[in-house]
Amino acid sequence: MIQGSGRCHYHPERTGLGICVECRRVICRECTTQFEGINRCASCLEKRRKALEGPAERREWSVSNVLLALIGAAVVYGSVLLLAHMASGL
Repeated sequence: MIQGSGRCHYHPERTGLGICVECRRVICRECTTQFEGINRCASCLEKRRKALEGPAERREWSVSNVLLALIGAAVVYGSVLLLAHMASGL
């Protein structure tokens, strides 16, 4: 699709109605969605929606977090035992 041809980027058989402000592609009436008073295509509208939602909800303690904490505790405990053993040998 040649940009500026007046045909919809997604439907080349249809006449373009406007231009998406995000990707600058010509879009037809069916592809145009106004969001915040601005024309956007479906693809750019979905990107915009996801950006406004923010990051996905985070779970504080997953299985991998618990395992990592246990390994860290074991390393610290082992280091303390090693240092105590070395100190008692002096």
